[in-house]
Amino acid sequence: MKYIKQEIPDILLIEPEVYSDERGYFAETFRNDELSNALGYDINFIQDNESKSNKGVLRGLHFQIPPYAQSKLVRVIQGDVLDVAVDIRKNSPTFGKHVSAKLTSDNFKQMFIPHGFAHGFVVLSETAIFSYKVDQIYSPDNERGLKYDDQDLKINWTYPKENLILSDKDLSQPELRELKDYFFYKGSDCESC
Repeated sequence: MKYIKQEIPDILLIEPEVYSDERGYFAETFRNDELSNALGYDINFIQDNESKSNKGVLRGLHFQIPPYAQSKLVRVIQGDVLDVAVDIRKNSPTFGKHVSAKLTSDNFKQMFIPHGFAHGFVVLSETAIFSYKVDQIYSPDNERGLKYDDQDLKINWTYPKENLILSDKDLSQPELRELKDYFFYKGSDCESC
């Protein structure tokens, strides 16, 4: 697998090797030792999640605050999405910046998103099955969000805004400047996580 640091180097784009023939394909999609080596620290995923969404559904931007902050390893099993991660670590040199990547069932790409980032995706295909590993359980009391169309973030979702489908909760999230719960950057890890 290739582990490619993104513009925000704490985020990795992962490209598995895919072996295809007339029978179908085989791909190794996760190696804890390789990912930990690429990150420079150990990661311990404890839960897998999966969602199915229709075209135009935008889920995000979500995160959890400590002690339930989550790192995520995300991929698409079926369909196409634009995946986005926003740095919300208050004193980070890339605070408020984001990384995006098209993840599809055909390109097999995955994205690793560490603590201290808000995450979301929009479905570009008719449907998409989205799968992700997390290193902390879901905690409703620690769940937070960020407004998907915050003008300060300048995210190009590559999908017509008038056709987006969002939950009421995602439509009412605060903008970055209104956030009350911040993470604090310390090197390549998150001080408050």
